[in-house]
Amino acid sequence: MRAVTYGAYAPDNSALSYGEAPDPKLGPGQVRVRVRAAGVNPVDWKVMAGGLDGMMDAVFPVIPGWDVAGVVTELGPDTPEFAVGDEVMAYARKDVVHAGTFAEYVAVPAPFVARKPAALDWAQAGGLPLAGLTALRCLDHLAVDARDTLLIHGASGGVGSIAVQLGRERGARVIGTTSPRNHDFLRRLGAEPVTYGEGLVERVRALTPDGVSAVADFVGGQLDVTRAVLTPNGRHVSTADNTVDQHGGHWVWVRPDGTKLAELAALADRGALTVEVSETHPLDRAADALTTLRTGHTRGKVVIVP
Repeated sequence: MRAVTYGAYAPDNSALSYGEAPDPKLGPGQVRVRVRAAGVNPVDWKVMAGGLDGMMDAVFPVIPGWDVAGVVTELGPDTPEFAVGDEVMAYARKDVVHAGTFAEYVAVPAPFVARKPAALDWAQAGGLPLAGLTALRCLDHLAVDARDTLLIHGASGGVGSIAVQLGRERGARVIGTTSPRNHDFLRRLGAEPVTYGEGLVERVRALTPDGVSAVADFVGGQLDVTRAVLTPNGRHVSTADNTVDQHGGHWVWVRPDGTKLAELAALADRGALTVEVSETHPLDRAADALTTLRTGHTRGKVVIVP
């Protein structure tokens, strides 16, 4: 099969190559998926730079990518949940960094897999799993409901834009930080936009003088702002700042979970959730997709379409 690989950690795209790679082996309880779309996430370039080497073993050459949407082409032994031809999606992170989704095929454990929602096209479905599951896990941990005012740091990004929709679906008032060019985008999703940067505390306080009851940080470096606007009994989480645990918050790491992913698919199919795709790239231009992610200013999702 054709795939994107790298043979060593590198701080940039210099180690990436595109060419032939072995087809993925198919174990018990797994499905082989022909990749129709693979979402690109900041963690992909961070892993490639060695940023997770202290947490996860890597077997080189590595095929990057943890998001996938595609069609089941083969079943491993004892995999009754799916059939060949099923349209599916998955957050396909495994215990070892090696056989990812920036390829024509990937093998995925069946418990990670959910059926693709009909309401989303392939690129949208490929961009949903990691971002959607992260947003859902954060809001579940915060127990967000209609009594809350939720502040989201990085509300126009891949995770943040989904978190906005999930928060509104639960009836919460949602305030989202972003650049001015994305204010209208957040309004369309149902959030009240505020510009990040100097003076953010005052801008949030102007919208909600009594503070916010919940904060989800998808940017990092926002702890001082979070603490300044949070009510005394407020809750906060971060996916980007591991120090929040020392200040009454919780550092969130998403887990592969086909059941939770199916919940997101159901929301999409009833019109309560969509995925903003800002760019798509062919497989042989994966380096361009990773370069875009490194800027940190992407609206919604960047997706590779083999």
